Amino acid sequence: MKISKKTVLNIILILVVLSFFVTPMGHYGKILLNRMFSFSPPVIEQAERKQITDYDWRLKDADWNFFNFERSKGNVVFINLWASWKLPSEAELASVQELYDKYKGKMDFYIITNENRPPVEEFMEKHGFTFPVTYLIIGDKMPIDPSQVPSSYLIDKSGNIVIYEKGISDWSTKKVYKLLDGLIAE
Repeated sequence: MKISKKTVLNIILILVVLSFFVTPMGHYGKILLNRMFSFSPPVIEQAERKQITDYDWRLKDADWNFFNFERSKGNVVFINLWASWKLPSEAELASVQELYDKYKGKMDFYIITNENRPPVEEFMEKHGFTFPVTYLIIGDKMPIDPSQVPSSYLIDKSGNIVIYEKGISDWSTKKVYKLLDGLIAE
């Protein structure tokens, strides 16, 4: 029995598609696809920007100590809501790490999750992420919507929300860097 070239190609295609769903290759392929189709986040027009007026918001740091968001009043702030078990979050966090590496010390970063510490610490170590993790206190008041994960906010020194992005974006772009340089210089 002779197998045609078309049959062999169909079998290979089926195997590739199946591997996307049942092997680790599929996991990394999905991350790659998410990264390929994430772009710089859109900037909100000046007239349409909402302002955060209440900075009285409690969070927990990586050591599980409480602190108040008030300490960021007057600073440029990047907030990212994420979950280690969500594939889009994993895809986005590589660009968040690049952003953090470039701007740490120049602005405030809140990479926020509502998970417990052990899985988060394992996830951070596995991926080599070094940005500071902040833990959400579920039920406490907050000036942003924590229900959309992943999502991100960029807030200027006056408390205006310059970017609000539901879903993932590429935060390591010239467009974002130029915007941040301007906001930090204000």
